[in-house]
Amino acid sequence: MSIKDCGHHKDKKKILLKRIFAGVLIFLFIVLLIVLIIWAVLKPSKPSFILQDATLYNFNLTSPAQLTSIFQVTVQSKNPNDKIGIYYDRLISYTTYHDQQITLPTSIPSTYQDTRGMNIWSPFLQGQSVPIAPYIGAQINNELQMGSVHLIIKLDGKVRFRVGSFVSGSYRIHVNCPAYIPMNNPGAGIMVGRNAIKYQLIQGCSVSV
Repeated sequence: MSIKDCGHHKDKKKILLKRIFAGVLIFLFIVLLIVLIIWAVLKPSKPSFILQDATLYNFNLTSPAQLTSIFQVTVQSKNPNDKIGIYYDRLISYTTYHDQQITLPTSIPSTYQDTRGMNIWSPFLQGQSVPIAPYIGAQINNELQMGSVHLIIKLDGKVRFRVGSFVSGSYRIHVNCPAYIPMNNPGAGIMVGRNAIKYQLIQGCSVSV
């Protein structure tokens, strides 16, 4: 075989590899385009959340500025989509007061929510002698005197969306549920056992994905 024939053979291999590479790229582009079109047609909606109730076991502010609190909350999540399922991954829940976290994060088990499905979670949220800023303690005392403490129940984590056999990448989800708890009015709740009071809230939550 002459040198000219070898060069011609190498050129053919390069052309073939380029055509294969171009074909793979075109195939991937078409697949991605189809997925995007399906996604646009389906118009996925983010899940909705409702804070149904909060059971108060302990809420004690001590000097100089430490807060002990124990709650159990019931949160309902609903998938409004007809053709899209939702995977909830690594969700945690905790309580804040004026942007300060006052309970430890509580993990919520990963789960799959089918189309038009609904899940209910009831995590315990507690913080033992949590240091808080003095002005936060003063605000809590003021609200207690007025009869209702305004807390925020938060859920943070990741979600994935499923369309048929296709599963999307992970998206951050942040849920904020306002909780106005009338702690100085036991009559507004229901006694649960000896020392706990359950307050029905039925409060919608803000959701960002």
